[in-house]
Amino acid sequence: MVKLPIYMDNHATTPVDPRVLDAMLPYFSQKFGNAASRNHSFGWEAEEAVDKARNQIASVINAKSKEIIFTSGATESDNLAIKGVVEFYKDKGNHIITCVTEHKAVLDSCRTLERNGKATVTYLPVDKYGMVDPDAVRAAITDKTVLITLMYANNEIGTIHPVPAIGRIAKEKGVVFHCDAVQAVGKIPVDVDRDGIDLLSMSAHKIYGPKGVGAIYVRSKGPRVRITPQMDGGGHERGMRSGTLNVTGIVGLGKACEIAQAEMAEETRRTLDLRNKLQAGIFERLDEVYLNGHPTERLPGNLNVSFAYVEGESLLMGISDIAVSSGSACTSATLEPSYVIRALGIDEELAHSSIRFGLGRFNTEDEVGFVTDRVTKEVQRLREMSPLYEMAREGVDLKSVQWKTE
Repeated sequence: MVKLPIYMDNHATTPVDPRVLDAMLPYFSQKFGNAASRNHSFGWEAEEAVDKARNQIASVINAKSKEIIFTSGATESDNLAIKGVVEFYKDKGNHIITCVTEHKAVLDSCRTLERNGKATVTYLPVDKYGMVDPDAVRAAITDKTVLITLMYANNEIGTIHPVPAIGRIAKEKGVVFHCDAVQAVGKIPVDVDRDGIDLLSMSAHKIYGPKGVGAIYVRSKGPRVRITPQMDGGGHERGMRSGTLNVTGIVGLGKACEIAQAEMAEETRRTLDLRNKLQAGIFERLDEVYLNGHPTERLPGNLNVSFAYVEGESLLMGISDIAVSSGSACTSATLEPSYVIRALGIDEELAHSSIRFGLGRFNTEDEVGFVTDRVTKEVQRLREMSPLYEMAREGVDLKSVQWKTE
């Protein structure tokens, strides 16, 4: 028996794993010390827990524990990385290279620097699968380039960028490489040395940890990377991020990373199997459905599909007991199609029909069967009410139709 509602929006957030919660609980009340209190056992206990978490987090990305700096989440980490590099290396240059499909935390940080006259930014396009061409990255580098900031895997379409190739180019050109790896860490193997990453952002709540805590990896040598702090205070976290540490959250992030590292291979196999079953079920039962993103170089739990002749928001309302997300985002009074989907070269009508399924650790095969059935039936129901779908079925070229307007 499938229990409703069903959650399939694991790219947005994930439930806290019970094992993570168990690790966190003592630090709410029993072990409540401030990790910066160095003169009594309560502080030592908290500091020890933070050190353990730092090691757990460093291990999952093959970093050193001292290179892990704690933040409130990946948005803060992205801001700290981008603004911190531009400010620190301002005497060397002010040029940033990024990509049109980056997360808003990256794009808006770049635009703020542009608006304030602190940086010039190159926004690279992507191919039809949402992938950046490493040669385009190389060609965009100038003698003023101080930062390349590109995500590891896209949060909407799941496409995994060729990060190691980009990292090699950055090293060759002596440019700092920042990677928003929120969707990748704990899901696929990430290795900061192999990948040539100098700065990396991560967040606990994407890997079955708590919300409101994240980290930034800052390379300590080969080369040493420097960033200007964006918050002033007590000089916590090697002076890069002041503020009393969220020990409870940090313990949760550490435990989440430890579990992810230990179970990654099996979880990837299982999640990929569920994703493939869902994809096959939908594509076998419906026509005019299109996969968004790379067919193979994508996150194991990601399935982003456009259902032609169906409005994404209408489909979401029709399957309200299944948590998925639309490719549309509410902006002011209009409903705009996803900028990520549009960047693939997909027309606006099809972009409006995209749905993202995010499968995760706690989804089951029964849920996949239920969702496949519900989604396909709802798409069929909505299409029965669509004159455009009927016209297309009859062979009418809708793009050649001259619509009469009054």
